[in-house]
This record gives sequence, C-alpha cells and structure tokens, in this order.
Amino acid sequence: MPMAATPAVKASPTPPGLPAPLPEPSVEDLRLETVLGALSDPLRLSIVRKLLLESEDFDHSCGWFGLDRPKSSLTHHFKALREAGVTRQRQYGLERRSQVRVEDLNRRFPGLLDLVAAWMPES
Repeated sequence: MPMAATPAVKASPTPPGLPAPLPEPSVEDLRLETVLGALSDPLRLSIVRKLLLESEDFDHSCGWFGLDRPKSSLTHHFKALREAGVTRQRQYGLERRSQVRVEDLNRRFPGLLDLVAAWMPES
C-alpha cells in the first residue's frame, strides 16, 4: 500500500519591523523531551499542525484558530508551546501572535515537524 504524501509545511519569511519575540529557549537549549511534552496534548498538537499547514500570514492571533475554549485555557496552551520552544510569540498591543519555529526545530530535530504535519486528528 503506498504511503500518503506528507503535507507541505509552510514557513513565511520574517517581515521587517516586528516586535521582539517574548522570552523563549535558544535553539541550543531546545530539549526533545520538552518539545514532545508540549506536543503530547492533542489541542497543542492541533495548534501547531494548523500553523504549519494553514498559515495565511507571518503569525496568527488566538482568534484565528477558531478554538472554543476559555481564554485562560488558550493562554496556558500557547504559553506551554512557547516555553517549550515550539512556537514564537510576539506582542502586538494587547494581542499575542504565534508562529512555529520551523527553522529552529528543523535544525535541532530534523523530521519532527514533518511528523506533526502528517498527523491526522481524530474527528
């Protein structure tokens, strides 16, 4: 049986004049067990997969994801992804926008994001 093709991971070039990223681990400090721990939650895995495959802009606010969860819960999930080094967040006024650290994760853990992109959530 032929294997399905892995969906293409989207990574947009960094536009000029962005706010500085919120605190995050350096590439050298990314730990596989920490990244996998953050991705072990199905909601966080879905967030990262959506960013990888459906990004329309450089980064996205929480509202773009269309998640029906309390704001405090979403804040927790986005913070867990950022602190693990999976995503990068920037503050735009009162809004935080997220993007996947594609280059950093591909350099540190080759193939990991391809697995995330190929993952199919349960319906």
